[in-house]
Amino acid sequence: MSQNRSPAVMQQRHEALDSLDDFPTPPWATRALCEQLVARGHHLHLQHVWEPACNRMHMVRPLGEYFDRVHATDVHDYGDPRQDGVIDFLIDWGADAPDVDWVITNPPFRLAADFIRHALRFARVGVAVFVRSAFVEGQGRYVDLFRDRPEAIVMPFVERVALWKGVLLDPDIKVWRDGRESNPTSATAYSWLVWTHGSEVSEHCRIPPCRQRLTRPGDYPPVPDHLKAPEGSLL
Repeated sequence: MSQNRSPAVMQQRHEALDSLDDFPTPPWATRALCEQLVARGHHLHLQHVWEPACNRMHMVRPLGEYFDRVHATDVHDYGDPRQDGVIDFLIDWGADAPDVDWVITNPPFRLAADFIRHALRFARVGVAVFVRSAFVEGQGRYVDLFRDRPEAIVMPFVERVALWKGVLLDPDIKVWRDGRESNPTSATAYSWLVWTHGSEVSEHCRIPPCRQRLTRPGDYPPVPDHLKAPEGSLL
């Protein structure tokens, strides 16, 4: 790849890994969103999407199954050659912004409202963000975002989506934690929020149980050593 000297790239900012809101999204949860969009008549196979918090590509890969082109960037360099840039999404892109139909991402929670407002400037068709369901609450976010730009679709997951900090884990494979072996789970509820340009209709649509159906071979990396049961443990 040739060196890019555009103003946007020159504003790039690197962050230490331990400073990031690093909660990888299970691929099946992204496929669930894409299925819902296709069911509503969006021709994703003809469209381009930008994932601006691409992390370790766990959302990029399933997006690539539905979209014609996926542009992947992140403020941190995760060492994956498929990452198109190491850059802060919230900079002033000017004319250097990628030409995309959608922006779809799991943004840092504390910056999610900023990500959404910024994304709406670039996406021709719409924006979708994976967030804690509680994100729709709060007077601050109502004033800063929802009052003037309400979401078009709220899609809460009926089943739990298990997110762990810094690692993607298969809920069907037990891990060792707190001195015992158990399946990864989560007490947090998650939803997709979708904005589409020109839509004045607000829709609430629950995503039915679909994890087993939408999980593919190779979705999950091996369990890291620090989460494996120690030798000699009674399982």
